[in-house]
Amino acid sequence: MKSRMFVLSLVFLFLPTLSALAAKPELKQDAPAISQGVNVPILLYHRLGPTVADGMTIITPVFEAHLKYLKENGYTVIPLRKLVDWYQKKGPAPAPKSVVIVEDDAHKSVYTDMAPLVKKYKVPVTVFVYPSAVSNAKYAMTWDQIRELKKTGLFDFQGHTYWHPNFKKDKRKMTPAEFEKSVDMQLGKSKAKIEKELGSKVEMLAWPYGIYDDYLLKKAASMGYVATFTIERRHATASDNLMKLPRYLLINSDQGKAFEQILRGTAPKRNIVF
Repeated sequence: MKSRMFVLSLVFLFLPTLSALAAKPELKQDAPAISQGVNVPILLYHRLGPTVADGMTIITPVFEAHLKYLKENGYTVIPLRKLVDWYQKKGPAPAPKSVVIVEDDAHKSVYTDMAPLVKKYKVPVTVFVYPSAVSNAKYAMTWDQIRELKKTGLFDFQGHTYWHPNFKKDKRKMTPAEFEKSVDMQLGKSKAKIEKELGSKVEMLAWPYGIYDDYLLKKAASMGYVATFTIERRHATASDNLMKLPRYLLINSDQGKAFEQILRGTAPKRNIVF
């Protein structure tokens, strides 16, 4: 009798532990996507070309080497929209080894150098446009070129303010009223112009020079932007705020082992002062 009571007491003692262990597989299976370790590098390019004309230029063969490395090492380039949809709980979590490619400024080399390789490797790219330069500046694409790229289905075009201001400097030299008016114009006019020219919705914004603050974030949200992007040098993770997602600003020396470090999230920090 005593032995039976001892066995029963052991069963009752360990029953909560056994129940928890039995429930673990089910809990793991039903866990939300946010617990699955989303860790996506957003790779930011500016200009391509045959030579390094400035600090933001990456020679075209290096860009192709990046695409080739991604393809040969099991990475998948996904549309930026897919990542944003996940943050908004509108879509599934990106698969492991997912990467996003973006470009700032709509430089003419997007059309001449980047597009042929984007088509060759069939990767999606999001281009952040500041409309004042398009069809006006010699270094920028034209609206016809942008529309042509949009038709490929591989390019998406989003906002980068109207004429690429330095908000930090503007805030110092303007009165509060002047600064507010300027911000409203930069965010609103850019969005309206791109939507008019391309007939598609603009709801993502790349901050010029990566400059932002709480005031600018609130302004962007009030104008219908659902995601904005910085140049903080790290992966986008589940803990990030959709209104300040990080991106790796790439330069020509980001090749070979340096590029691999970026993809692994072990790249050293790089100080950029504007």
